[in-house]
Amino acid sequence: MNQPVVLQQMKSKLNGKDFLQISDFTKDELMDLIEFGIKLKNMQKLGEPHRYLEGKTLAMIFEKSSTRTRVSFETGMYQLGGMAQFLNKDDIQMGNGETVADTAKVLSRFVDAIMIRTYGHDIVVELAENATVPVINGLTDDAHPCQVMADLMTIYEKKGSFNGLKLTFVGDGNNMSQSLLMGCAIMGIDCYIAVPKGNEIKKGIFQMAKEKAKLSGAKIVQTYDAQEAVKAADIIYTDVWASMGWEGDLQARLAEFADYQVSEELVNGAKDDYLFMHCLPAKRGEEVAAAVIDGENSVVFDQAENRLHVQKAILATLV
Repeated sequence: MNQPVVLQQMKSKLNGKDFLQISDFTKDELMDLIEFGIKLKNMQKLGEPHRYLEGKTLAMIFEKSSTRTRVSFETGMYQLGGMAQFLNKDDIQMGNGETVADTAKVLSRFVDAIMIRTYGHDIVVELAENATVPVINGLTDDAHPCQVMADLMTIYEKKGSFNGLKLTFVGDGNNMSQSLLMGCAIMGIDCYIAVPKGNEIKKGIFQMAKEKAKLSGAKIVQTYDAQEAVKAADIIYTDVWASMGWEGDLQARLAEFADYQVSEELVNGAKDDYLFMHCLPAKRGEEVAAAVIDGENSVVFDQAENRLHVQKAILATLV
């Protein structure tokens, strides 16, 4: 299939590059991917074929399970004319008889791209260093870049611009909030992170976001005061308090985060037309009240859908 000019231009800059973390890309590069994702979304809604990856194959390594990541990547490759292979931790030898480096080299001989959802970020980095095909980070303990791309695409669709926006994340300084902070810093969105003490963003990541924010003009703030952080917010975002793989006393965790629930009372401090966002899955009654996530300001399912479209933009551009 003939590729549109915009895709040809993007490929000239990004073809063959890995997608490991948001900070690896410029504002213009991320904006190109977002706009291309919107174009692909419109094409899919209109039934227009866009099989730009005819005959291409994506290997999907899952050491952590996920509904949205698997279905969106698998469906995306199909709609782009390619195919995806699901490989869970029991299907391959990586880390159990075969090194990450050897796995990368072997898969590179078979497939055109690798997506991995795993624990340590160092695993993704090592995979990319040894693969000769693009590697896409489907999630690590430090970063969730594909989700943030879907979030930015959703914000752009709903607000029409990133200029002058304030996003407040309430909850844990985890992989989601870290990638979101970085995305906001690059795109010029003021970002406030409200966390309980002891659950802050990693210092190195926060400092990098500060440096990115100097270029975009974004304001980056971390605080322990959730009510202050949500004042006049355009977007309120949260995530589960105990991320996948977290081990510890759940009741103690719930008590520690009790004052950081996105409740009906908390969102009263935001703008009337605020967007509520959550990467899902959500636990109603814990990090968010049911009335908020199921209310008229919630765009959580638009976010989930946009994983499909923006990941198609990433795949079509990198492969």
